[in-house]
Amino acid sequence: MREEIIRSLTVDGLRYGYRVMPRDPAGREQPGTEPVLVIGGALQGMFGWPQMDDHLGPVADVVTADLPGMGTADPLPPGPSAPVLRAAVGAIIDDLGASRINLFGFSYGAAIAFGYAQHDPGRVARLVLGGVPVHIGEERRNYWHRATAALAEGDAEGFAALAADGLMCLDPERPVHRRELARRYVRRSFLHALAHSGHAADSLRRALGDRPDFSGGLSGVPALVFAGEHDTVTSPALQREFAATIEGSRFLTLPESDHWVVLERSDEVAALVTRFFTDQPLEHAAALLPHQHGAPAAAEPAPA
Repeated sequence: MREEIIRSLTVDGLRYGYRVMPRDPAGREQPGTEPVLVIGGALQGMFGWPQMDDHLGPVADVVTADLPGMGTADPLPPGPSAPVLRAAVGAIIDDLGASRINLFGFSYGAAIAFGYAQHDPGRVARLVLGGVPVHIGEERRNYWHRATAALAEGDAEGFAALAADGLMCLDPERPVHRRELARRYVRRSFLHALAHSGHAADSLRRALGDRPDFSGGLSGVPALVFAGEHDTVTSPALQREFAATIEGSRFLTLPESDHWVVLERSDEVAALVTRFFTDQPLEHAAALLPHQHGAPAAAEPAPA
């Protein structure tokens, strides 16, 4: 049986940690790949990715983290956070003793992963980004302004409901797999974070209110970008335009899902990520993914 390893680190005086689930010995007959570092949204700390353990475990060490400002780590100080978070990711790679890693970033974590890949592409073997918040419209921001106002008034339930709804597609005409299950999960996660972390409110405000920088492009790193077809945080069309700034990248839309595609299509996303990180053809990814209206969800090159 594999036993997870928890390590503590510091960067700029901030305490944080990461978790390693070593590669499953039972999968040694399969070709391996570099360690996979998973960086999620504000509430997806080091223990929030069991599906990645299951799918990636036979081929790689799976690394998850509570970076500064997340989970049990120290809060981020005022001011720009990108340099601190890049340094925190680099320190994890150093501590692993790895020359290169595979990097997966989702939502808020996509900004961290993309920024690190731009800063030090030689240490990133492959890059996957999902639910990329390239541009957040006023309708979504209005949800979060109302949510933070509710939190300021001490209404944690109201905050959780508004913040969760602002991240989801609630249009009944647009089918979303396991929508209500994901909605309840996200609300409970917000409430749990508020109850168990002294700086959760600040972390959530930062994650929901930051305007991350996805400009500047990237080359030299094989990359895949994916989105839920009903993502209302940033449309798949805009995420596809972002993918086009990454040289040679692929783009894929998963049907019947929204911004929380990693919850609604958890196994499909984990299987897709595993295929990409082990250099398996994505042309066959449609066999792993659900179909909608007879059209497969297949990876395609992002336009130049």
